[in-house]
Parts: sequence; C-alpha cells; structure tokens
Amino acid sequence: MKHLIKMLMLLAVLSSCKKDETTDTIIPNTMTVKSSPTYAVAVEQNVKYCEGLSHQTLNSTSYSIMDLKLDVYKPENNTKKKPAILLIHGGGFSGGDKSDVNIVNLANYFASKGWVAFSINYRLQGNKGTVPTEWIQYAQNSVPLSDQSQFLAMYPAHRDAKAALRWLIANANQYNIDTNYITVGGGSAGAIIATTLGITKTIDFTNEISLSNDPSLATTNLNSNNYTIKTILDFWGSGVAVTANNNIYKYNRFDPTDAPIMISHGTNDPTVAYSEALALKDIYTSTGAKYVLYTLENRGHGPWDAIVNGKKLEELSFDFIVEQQKIIVE
Repeated sequence: MKHLIKMLMLLAVLSSCKKDETTDTIIPNTMTVKSSPTYAVAVEQNVKYCEGLSHQTLNSTSYSIMDLKLDVYKPENNTKKKPAILLIHGGGFSGGDKSDVNIVNLANYFASKGWVAFSINYRLQGNKGTVPTEWIQYAQNSVPLSDQSQFLAMYPAHRDAKAALRWLIANANQYNIDTNYITVGGGSAGAIIATTLGITKTIDFTNEISLSNDPSLATTNLNSNNYTIKTILDFWGSGVAVTANNNIYKYNRFDPTDAPIMISHGTNDPTVAYSEALALKDIYTSTGAKYVLYTLENRGHGPWDAIVNGKKLEELSFDFIVEQQKIIVE
C-alpha cells in the first residue's frame, strides 16, 4: 500500500512538470497563481507595439503610418515569473477598442491573480490595412460583395495581433513573463483572432506581404516568433479566419497540436451563429486536440454575464487555463 501511495504521488508530480526541450529532461512546473484576487493592478496604457499602414484606398500607394498600441495590466509587488494573457476586443472588425469594459474586466481579473494581461488595439475596416493579393482574389471569387470589405479587414487585424504577440515575446523580460505560459482570448471578432492565433503557425499572417510592399513590418519584432500559445479563450467567435487561410493557401492548420480551446457560445446568437461553435468543436474532436464547449442556452451575442454550473465566464476561464497549463493555484 505504501508503494502504491508513493507511486501515485510521483505521478502527480510528473503530471505538473514540463519538458526542457533543449536538454530533453523533465523539470518541475513551479508556475503559480492565486485562487483569489491578491494583487493590486498597475495599468500601463497606450504602449506602442508596432506600426501599420493605413491606405487611402485598398492597397493604394497613398498611405499613412499608424501607431498600434496596447494596455498592460500588471500585478503589483509580484517579483516572480508570471504567465501572460493577450486579450482582443470585438466589434465585427469595424469597431471596438482595447478599453472595452468586458476586456478590461478580464484583464483586471487575471492580473489580480498573478497574470500579466494585455489588451490590444488593431487595425479596423476603416483603416484599410494592407491585404495580400491572394486574399483579394479569394474575396472576389468566394465572398459575397456585401461582406468583402469586412472579410479583407480580417487580414491586417490578424497581422497586428501576431505582431502584438511577438512584441510580448521580445519584452517578456521587462514584464517578468514566462513565455511557456501564454493564453490568447477575446470576444466575437476578438475571439476569431484569438482562435486563429492559437491554431495557425507563427509565420501565418506575417510573411504573405514583403517588406518592400509594407515597410511597417520592420517594426513588428519579426525575429521574436519562437513561441507557443498554450490556451485559447473563444467567446462567441469562430474558426472562420483559419478556414479562409487554409483555403487561400491550401494549408491545413487544424491538427492535434492546436492549442486547447474553451468555447463559450449562445444558442440564440444572431451575429455569429451557434453552429460556428459546433463546427469548431467537431474539428477539434476530429483532430484530437483538447477543447471544452460551454453552451449558453437561449443567450444571444456577447453574454459576458453568463453563468454555467454556478460559475462566471472568467472563473471558467481561470479553471480551464490552470488545468491545461498545469499551473499551481495557491
């Protein structure tokens, strides 16, 4: 019996360990967060993470250069290495802002428990960011005319979010972040972006346009692309951008290595149909990647106040992240 107990204890320790890929050895996982709000949160606003072009018309040679910014939410008096969460606002790729109250609430929630949280802005439809020729051709051939402008806005939005992640990696030491623990999440359009970030390769939505066509790419920390997203929070989003990218470039980015995803979606959503959540669930089921689906019965689009099994969405998110990343909760 004693031997059995020792074996179970050893298995428990090993399950919370991670592998050092450089030495192929197992090292203990010591990342910790707090079970309850513990830290005061310091907010650093309007930090520039890169630049992007804003064309007068689609891909015109007449353009201005936009500064793209994010807000940082840091737990005060916490000197240990911390996990990171990148949060992305919604707005149909035509509106929204990093100051969205629901995104800010999530950022404060996680920062108060020990994460460094980031809320980003990205180029919207009206900014007319640079779009690859392949995306334009695909839109003309496969997307209804009324939806083409919104569809094309997805590319620069994703390009910017990828740049924000590379900025996070490049500045990890400044914010005392352990880059082995990265989560991305968002609502609606932000969830579409987050889902894409966790599934596509780091080079996607980056190298489809050359530096000569988009010199602002030089500001996007192109060398800081050695990262792996560990969890995705998808609030009423979809895999539409992954599918588009797959179709345009003949890729198949859905595979067993995709980051575990928590999908939360209302059954009466008139903006992003609940069937999109089921489609993403089915893809994850087929590949064997990890997921959990929280069906929000009779809820529409954006039900941030939803409660499932007595827990708020942020609490479900906390549980999902710590379980999937094997983070120790104190």
